Amino acid sequence: MTAIKHALQRDIFTPNDERLLSIVNVCKAGKKKKNCFLCATVTTERPVQVKMVKVKKSDKGDFYKRQIAWLLRDLAVVDAKDAIKENPEFDLHFEKIYKWVASSTAEKNAFISCIWKLNQRYLRKKIDFVNVSSQLLEELPKVTEESVPSGENQSVTGGDEEVVDVYQELNAREEQDIEIMMEGCECAISNAEAFAERLSRELQVLDGANIQSIMASEKQVNILMKLLDEALKEVDQIELKLSSYEEMLQSVKEQMDQISESNHLIHLSNTNNVKLLSEIEFLVNHMDLAKGHIKALQEGDLASSRGIEACTNAADALLQCMNVALRPGHDMLLAVKQQQQRFSDLREQFARRLASHLNNVFVQQGHDQSSTLAQHSVELALPNHHPFHRDLLRYAKLMEWLKSTDYGKYEGLTKNYMDYLSRLYEREIKDFFEVAKIKMTGTTKESKKFATLPRKESAVKQETESLHGSSGKLTGSTSSLNKLSVQSSGNRRSQSSSLLDMGNMSASDLDVADRTKFDKIFEQVLSELEPLCLAEQDFISKFFKLQQHQSMPGTMTEAEDLDGGPFSRQHNAGVPLPVSSEKDMIRQMMIKIFRCIEPELNNLIALGDKIDSFNSLYMLVKMSHHVWTAQNVDPASFLSTTLGNVLVTVKRNFDKCISNQIRQMEEVKISKKSKVGILPFVAEFEEFAGLAESIFKNAERRGDLDKAYTKLIRGVFVNVEKVANESQKTPRDVVMMENFHHIFATLSRLKISCLEAEKKEAKQKYTDHLQSYVIYSLGQPLEKLNHFFEGVEARVAQGIREEEVSYQLAFNKQELRKVIKEYPGKEVKKGLDNLYKKVDKHLCEEENLLQVVWHSMQDEFIRQYKHFEGLIARCYPGSGVTMEFTIQDILDYCSSIAQSH
Repeated sequence: MTAIKHALQRDIFTPNDERLLSIVNVCKAGKKKKNCFLCATVTTERPVQVKMVKVKKSDKGDFYKRQIAWLLRDLAVVDAKDAIKENPEFDLHFEKIYKWVASSTAEKNAFISCIWKLNQRYLRKKIDFVNVSSQLLEELPKVTEESVPSGENQSVTGGDEEVVDVYQELNAREEQDIEIMMEGCECAISNAEAFAERLSRELQVLDGANIQSIMASEKQVNILMKLLDEALKEVDQIELKLSSYEEMLQSVKEQMDQISESNHLIHLSNTNNVKLLSEIEFLVNHMDLAKGHIKALQEGDLASSRGIEACTNAADALLQCMNVALRPGHDMLLAVKQQQQRFSDLREQFARRLASHLNNVFVQQGHDQSSTLAQHSVELALPNHHPFHRDLLRYAKLMEWLKSTDYGKYEGLTKNYMDYLSRLYEREIKDFFEVAKIKMTGTTKESKKFATLPRKESAVKQETESLHGSSGKLTGSTSSLNKLSVQSSGNRRSQSSSLLDMGNMSASDLDVADRTKFDKIFEQVLSELEPLCLAEQDFISKFFKLQQHQSMPGTMTEAEDLDGGPFSRQHNAGVPLPVSSEKDMIRQMMIKIFRCIEPELNNLIALGDKIDSFNSLYMLVKMSHHVWTAQNVDPASFLSTTLGNVLVTVKRNFDKCISNQIRQMEEVKISKKSKVGILPFVAEFEEFAGLAESIFKNAERRGDLDKAYTKLIRGVFVNVEKVANESQKTPRDVVMMENFHHIFATLSRLKISCLEAEKKEAKQKYTDHLQSYVIYSLGQPLEKLNHFFEGVEARVAQGIREEEVSYQLAFNKQELRKVIKEYPGKEVKKGLDNLYKKVDKHLCEEENLLQVVWHSMQDEFIRQYKHFEGLIARCYPGSGVTMEFTIQDILDYCSSIAQSH
């Protein structure tokens, strides 16, 4: 340990002018042991600083490095853990607690003893030593700094002798003096005893000189003592004068303190006055309402624009006065309480006056609009509410003020507005739809009597209408008769002339005209409703200050909507509405105001569907377009939601129309006595597809039509085959050929992309059944010849060589000549002529396939002829047997037969 202490003193502390007093080898408690040294040091220069330094051995070499240092005056507590038992652990409390474990208890005790002694000598602040044995805490003799010789750099003297180790390193001055002394004595190195005796002699000489010097200076000491006594007397006199001066200054100080206190009170009073003035100015500036504003609130004219503006400004000023942020303590002032009560009374009075006036405006609007309904009763147009909205929007700022100050009255006004306007709009919309229904059915204004017919007549009317709708798709003539059936006898008489003109038109033309008329009326209905709803919604948002993106607490249930619209009874005290957002409140108000739109639209759609089920196509396109437009503006708006609900009904009617078409296909019955021709549902599919393509051009819901096409074409295919199998008068192949040819022609003309596969399938079925019909029909004119060659082919198939077939008894040359003679050219022509007549009877005129079929039969007959000629050449070589007619004869026969018919 001594060697380590010497190395640390040399390498670390001497360069920093420090002296190492004590050292202990420690490691941190509770962790992986990494040894280091705690060193107690003092500086060699005054003022003396006592430090505790942590030194650690470097990882890169054998030298030591200084890691951290603490001033001893920062040490608060030394905890030795146990004062009785030996324990190497101890704690040092600096700014935080450092826990150490010494390598031995002896080193720990020596280090703590050194710290205690340094604390006793250099520190005025006493360090607390806890759990330390009293034997270690020995009191040092009190040695003042003056007792330490100034020429010696001893930082520990007297009682510190025990602290300083036996070995003390010489400083530079001491080394220099020894060197000079040794140089002056030649025998210092060779004869140490002689050198020691010389030094002893010189020391005695110096002691004697010191004693003589002390004795010589005794007289001077006496003189000095006298001078000190005189100086003390002078000091006493000065102290007396200072005491008198101090007494005088004390009285002056008391007077100055009183003046200072007086000045402080004056300054405090001025400060309080300034603050009081500031508070009064604040209250006057922020809580004083002008007399003009008070008069406007109490007596202002709410009917004129100038009066509304004055009331609006006064209401804003009142709101600012009521909402001023009072400073602490203001609310306890009587004047403030009285002013606040006055403001509350003004607010209540003006809120009642405003609510009463607006209620009167709502009522007056209902009366004014009712007087204008008569002029719109014969026109398919809804009354314009823009003037009413324009007049009411002047009160929008006042409504915003009412909403923020008295929510109960605001809520009551909103509910009254909905009540009055819902009744007004209900009358207007019902009259509007009544006119639309009259225009759709073609009845006159007198036919509105159906609304007031007795129950019996109304039942007859409903029964008639149900009969109209039961047939699914109605033809033009039937639709016209249905319209006439719901008219009175006088009305029939008045329209007899128009029916004569309609007689010159075909049923298809009537259907197209009626459907076009219905389409225009339905579009006009939607075009009138859409701006009406959008204008009302925009007005509600502006007038009632309901923004689209501001949230309000609470949610609304359907039961609350049914009981009281968007307001329930429990919110009459000014509590915010129970809706999730102001946007929902707008939608609920629109539902309340326009509650009759959806039922009326559904009734109009039902009427259109009863007039002609194909009207559902027009309605689906128009409704889809308007829904798409509304959703682009606001997907959650009342208009978008209502039209979406109605669109579902229209889609159901459209699906019902398609289902009726398929059901009619399945219910088709054909006559057993007449030829089939083009089936009714095939022609109806053509009509439906042509109509749908014209209606759905550039439509948004093309997918619905494509699905309907797929269902219908599958139904057509299945039922064509079903009818063909049931046909007795017309061959199955003819029914399949003609109808699939018609389907293929229709799909080719309309170019429906989703039915490309069905178009190819129809063409394939048409081709297959044409070929089958031709082969079947041609087997009859040359029946015996066909049977003969079938037998020949059967023998060849059994393994008989073709040239040996002529040796068969039933198929020799004589039998061949006999069969051929039965079919001379004249008989062949006669057979072909009969075949042409039969084919003509089988085929219908609408499809015009006779020449196509006849040409195919000609080609097939020539093919059979060539086949027979080939069999004769192979099976009867060299026999000279040939047919009685040639290919040219066949061509001539077919051509002359076709021309003759």
